[in-house]
Amino acid sequence: MADNLFEGLPPPSANPFPLPSPSSEHEAPESVPADATESPPVSVPKPILKSALKRPKPSESDSEAATPKKSLKFKTTTDASETQVIEAMKKISSHIKTPAKFSKASKLAIQLIQSGSVKSGTRDYFFSILEAAISSPIPCTDPAVRADYNALFSAAQDAIEHLNKKQKNQLTAWTISAVVATDLYTDDSFVFSKAAGRIKEAISNLPVATEEDDVDEEVSLKHSTDKVDESDKIKLDTSLISRSEDNEEEEADPFGLDALIPGSTKKSEKKNGATVKMKKEEDEEDTKRFMKSQREALITCLEIAARRYKTPWCQTVIDILVKHAFDNVGRFTAQQRHAIEELWASIREQQTRRKQGKSVSGKLDVNAFEWLQQKYAGEKISIRHSVGASGDRRAQQWLG
Repeated sequence: MADNLFEGLPPPSANPFPLPSPSSEHEAPESVPADATESPPVSVPKPILKSALKRPKPSESDSEAATPKKSLKFKTTTDASETQVIEAMKKISSHIKTPAKFSKASKLAIQLIQSGSVKSGTRDYFFSILEAAISSPIPCTDPAVRADYNALFSAAQDAIEHLNKKQKNQLTAWTISAVVATDLYTDDSFVFSKAAGRIKEAISNLPVATEEDDVDEEVSLKHSTDKVDESDKIKLDTSLISRSEDNEEEEADPFGLDALIPGSTKKSEKKNGATVKMKKEEDEEDTKRFMKSQREALITCLEIAARRYKTPWCQTVIDILVKHAFDNVGRFTAQQRHAIEELWASIREQQTRRKQGKSVSGKLDVNAFEWLQQKYAGEKISIRHSVGASGDRRAQQWLG
């Protein structure tokens, strides 16, 4: 037993990955003895090859650093000068009268409204666009341009604050024809009910018609073929008279010395009084024209609504609308009152038919079951086969 048991064995190798002791956590690792043999190399697993198509997703910090943030900004103003805007409005008003160009011209007008180009300096040219659109040979309710009219005059409400009183009144009357009337053709019950509510509100806001309104209506009917408006003639005559009076006064006092004379103040007061009176008369004429056009537009809406009475879900709304117009018939002129009374009589007759179980067309109203019963009453049906001529049983037996 004197022999060494460890004879012939290799010397012990040093640990390649020594574990640090708790006390020597921050101390430098001990050096390996020189006579120690090297340990066999540790096999490192090869990295898994990833597909070239699969790329690591960049982190949020990397993406933010690579691409700077960009906020979406929509341009709502125009850099065009007022002169350029006026020229554009003139071109639009000249093209919007043409039916083939109406759709494109109306969209350009909407762009001008949205860009804020309608201001106090351009309102007259913008109003000429709306006036030309209304004077187009195609009516507002034509299916080809119905949506364009609705969009144009709906957008025009955003620029109404820049118009004067006369232009606002006229736009209100045009909106009834271009927006409310076109909404009555919708297939949406909510839109239809909303349009009917606007008509009822406009009727309630009308003043009671006077005998003068009836006389004006008769005169307009007699002279409907005349293309020249009598009110324009009166305005033209009054403007010429006022210009001649101004010229006479300038000739009588070319150096403006009458202002220094005490007696000349009476002439200036008289002139101011005539100007105020003339302005008052013009305002009254504008109000009459506004009420006239508004009444005509409301009558058109009532006629459109009445033509949709065959649609079942429209009937209740139309009943309420026409009844409201009949209750406020005194707010319309003589011819319009007669039309509303006839319309209400027609609606009442159709209501009676509905209560009796008859439809608007005069035929009896039937439900789905009764319709199927009538359809298959003459058909033959077999127990083993489908309905057809080969069957020997009739559908009445299983339909009751």
